[in-house]
Amino acid sequence: MGKNIVQKIIDAHLVSGEPVPGKEVGIRIDQTLTQDATGTMVYLQFESMGIPRVRTELSVSYVDHNTLQEGFENADDHLYLQTVAAKYGIYYSKAGNGICHQVHLERFGAPGKTLLGSDSHTPTNGGIGMLAIGAGGLDVAIAMAGGPFYLTYPKVLKVNLTGKLRPFVSAKDVILKLLEILTTKGNVGWVVEYGGEGVKTLSVPERATITNMGAELGVTTSIFPSDEITRAFLRAQGREEVWVPLEADPDAEYDRVIDLNLSELEPMVAQPHSPDNVVKVRDIAGLPVDQVLIGSCTNSSYKDVTTVAKILEGRKVHPRVSFGVAPGSRQVLLMATKESSLATLVEAGARILESTCGFCIGAGQAPPSKGVSVRTNNRNFFGRSGTKDAGVYLVSPETAAACALKGEIADPRDVAEELGIEYPDVQVPEKFIIDDSMIIPPAEDPATVEIRRGPNIGNPPEPAPLPDAIRGEVTLKVGDKITTDHIMPAGSRLKYRSNIPKYATFVFETVDPEFHKRALENKEKGVHNVIVGGMSYGQGSSREHAAICPSYLGVRAVIAKSFERIHSANLVNFGIIPLLFVNESDYDRIDQGDRIELPSVKEDIQKGDRVKAVNATKGYEFELTHTLSQRQIEILLAGGRLAYTKQKGAL
Repeated sequence: MGKNIVQKIIDAHLVSGEPVPGKEVGIRIDQTLTQDATGTMVYLQFESMGIPRVRTELSVSYVDHNTLQEGFENADDHLYLQTVAAKYGIYYSKAGNGICHQVHLERFGAPGKTLLGSDSHTPTNGGIGMLAIGAGGLDVAIAMAGGPFYLTYPKVLKVNLTGKLRPFVSAKDVILKLLEILTTKGNVGWVVEYGGEGVKTLSVPERATITNMGAELGVTTSIFPSDEITRAFLRAQGREEVWVPLEADPDAEYDRVIDLNLSELEPMVAQPHSPDNVVKVRDIAGLPVDQVLIGSCTNSSYKDVTTVAKILEGRKVHPRVSFGVAPGSRQVLLMATKESSLATLVEAGARILESTCGFCIGAGQAPPSKGVSVRTNNRNFFGRSGTKDAGVYLVSPETAAACALKGEIADPRDVAEELGIEYPDVQVPEKFIIDDSMIIPPAEDPATVEIRRGPNIGNPPEPAPLPDAIRGEVTLKVGDKITTDHIMPAGSRLKYRSNIPKYATFVFETVDPEFHKRALENKEKGVHNVIVGGMSYGQGSSREHAAICPSYLGVRAVIAKSFERIHSANLVNFGIIPLLFVNESDYDRIDQGDRIELPSVKEDIQKGDRVKAVNATKGYEFELTHTLSQRQIEILLAGGRLAYTKQKGAL
């Protein structure tokens, strides 16, 4: 039997385990990437392993999240990142060079390779035929040290593309349609592989948009074939030598197939407050808009920025609209400048924003109170924009441009007909501007490098080993779709990412500002903290601080209806046991403040998949279960993966 693309890459990189769906396997990682919001902790963890140089083919440290230098913290962290990269053999992409996923696609991505990144949107590089996976920072640190990355051998969903996108319908509408079909829940343990004749109609930037926002599905990653279109993109980037052909065998099998006719798609929009709350743009047309922002790692390519400029050429955005554009990389910014797209955008009324994540993570450009913000980024979680009562709507660049012109939600096809706009069919250029001067190679002699450590930088915490019994309190009970933004806010709070005691004061800030106080009080009294959650607990960012900081506050267990992949792994890495309700009705019986006991948790998880639980407040017993591998059980027993790695003396 032939293999699909996912099987080919995993099997070629297999280090341990059986290649059977549902079984845990370890794979070799070729490349890693970090960004500054997660990177400082990654490198602190890497340093603690005592390894003199990274053991990957390539590792890159990007600065793209916290470039607003309010106070000394971010600037100090950037100096730490630059010097630690120089010492340990890591390339360093300076602030202003662009968003990690966009730059990596342009300058480093290679078909057939594995990429592990401390950012959940690392699957962007699946658009170039990489097996690109987002993970917690500690997993990335261990990969840099030469250790394998462990994952559940996935089931593979083939999305069979036919037809061709019509004018003013874009790649963003493809992934929004898929989110409407699959939702953000229930897709853990799957990989999406795109195939069919329709693939040949999509450029690499379009493919990257689709794989980028595949992260919102909750799948492990998404991937496209590597074909002549991939080759042409790499040739235009001056990197044709890394191209290899990669496609599924004709007799490859899949666990599920979805047929999607590109010719039938329409402009779509994800309404607040979830990327799967998707409807057609025409369904909500006419809603007044306060803000339109174009950018993020999803839609900030040369094609995206140039398309918007051509739609707006000779026109002005609506007076009510605050309009901003953030090119995704310095390369895109340079090309937009030289080709006058930037001037066109400024003439139309755009504010040109820095080539960073920026508004997507709530770092600037917060909308007004009760405002409507139309954005091309990938997430619209409650409060993420920086304004709690605002509504964020996710759309394509074409739809965003139409909304900016009209001052209301508008289908770009209708606006084009009204204003006489021809669809700008922007193609990938034959040659991109190549200037890697803001990518700093590592030092040839590490001994000459002194690592800079500002006062905001601490040591990575090491949790205590799993106790025989957990006896604690339900310090917080939450509902479905709790994201890592709910747990650990981004935006201005991210500058404390290297200072765990300080950052921990913001845990669950948007949900319950008093949580951290209750948790610390319990910790000081020797009472374990337990969190109870609903479906898809831990959606969103790979931000391992959403596990590190609760661990620091004394959280020892999270009990939920279901977990998302990255966050579940992060909980284990930092000594918090993720447990599932056997009977979901037990979720309804528990209240915040109840005394919860897991009287034999250590013994239970070693014996099987059932854990006895007691609600001491209400006087009843109930059962919990887990999906932990033997390796993860040993990690919990050791007190987290860093302690486990040191104890084992191996990665």
